[in-house]
Amino acid sequence: MLNALEVVTTVVVGVMVGVEFSVPFFINPILNALPGDNALRGRTHGARVGGAVMPFWYITSLVLVAVWAVAGRDEQGTGLIVTAGALLIVSVLMSVLVLVPINNRVKTWAADNRPADWKEQLRRWDRWHYARVAVIIAAFTLLVAALA
Repeated sequence: MLNALEVVTTVVVGVMVGVEFSVPFFINPILNALPGDNALRGRTHGARVGGAVMPFWYITSLVLVAVWAVAGRDEQGTGLIVTAGALLIVSVLMSVLVLVPINNRVKTWAADNRPADWKEQLRRWDRWHYARVAVIIAAFTLLVAALA
């Protein structure tokens, strides 16, 4: 049963990392290349979709890692799992304190009601998102190392 939990947790976190990695390195560059206000429209739609799905994904990942840490507390690699969990907590805190407030504003924007500093707000979100991606990649790496 522990093996199944390890695999499911690693897959769930790994897919989350892949989705979050794709945003700054693939999705945003594609959106930014679109003409007119289409990039803004894509970002606002992405803010709505991501804002609805990602909280559950982050919390589910954190819960799975916590269950793995408890269930495998006598196994080798538990320290790696606990550290990965701590990193996921950091990513959730980054999200709640910085990224979600910006995201909540972005999802309401349209070409005719965006604030004057909208580009700077998007750049700020992007910078924090890069940092969050680095944190969750580190967490994922620790989970994979714990399997070895």
